[in-house]
Amino acid sequence: MNQVMEVLLNRKSVRAYEDRPVPEEARAAILRAAMRAPTAGNMMLYSIIHVRDQGAKETLARTCDNQPFIARAPLVLLFLADYQRWLDYFIVSGVEQLCEQSGEALRKPGAGDLLLACCDALIAAHTAVIAAESLGIGSCYIGDIMENCEAHQELFGLPRYAFPICLLCFGYPTAQQKQRPQMTRFRDDFIVFENRYKRLSAGEFEEMYRQKRERMATDEVDPGVLANVGQLTYSSKYNAGFAKELNRSVRVMLRAWTGE
Repeated sequence: MNQVMEVLLNRKSVRAYEDRPVPEEARAAILRAAMRAPTAGNMMLYSIIHVRDQGAKETLARTCDNQPFIARAPLVLLFLADYQRWLDYFIVSGVEQLCEQSGEALRKPGAGDLLLACCDALIAAHTAVIAAESLGIGSCYIGDIMENCEAHQELFGLPRYAFPICLLCFGYPTAQQKQRPQMTRFRDDFIVFENRYKRLSAGEFEEMYRQKRERMATDEVDPGVLANVGQLTYSSKYNAGFAKELNRSVRVMLRAWTGE
């Protein structure tokens, strides 16, 4: 197996870091790799904020679903789906006047533009993750950055068309984190389909979640309250308080982005 495949297959989320900084040359290499990631039309529809300020990191540890390790991460990068830069450039470039000549208004970024920018930002983010992994630096995605949008917009001075899609924490993993086993993944046949989408049967779901169900039996989950993995996941993740806040916050940002 080549080194790239080893990095990809051995990577796991790291939430505990050694008490040492990520060197500047490593940070620069991680960002350089991120900015070489595939991007729609070579437009680079994202921006990256290096969160150096300790007070900001401590705020994020609270606003991103109370995760204290964020404040202890040596390197924190915020990836934004960003169309504000292009819209500003269009205006500077006289596109409004160009549109007036053809009798139409300057088109503002829509929902499709946002999704495309999110793709750009996430591709760049994961390229940064793999670059860091190759340097022995662990990482953890924080999707909770999409919660509490009002606080995050104020904290980072985010304009209307800069959408915080993911936060990444980086650092050298502790010995315990290095030894911690990877989480299992589902088998290919439950995820990878030929030509057409496949909806799974009850029996296939039973097999798909068998290992999780076995672990659930040893995790002190009351079977009289939660009968299976589906009920546990619904209660602890999908319908949890943080998920409700996530959806509220994203609705606010979507309405602002689309003007609807």
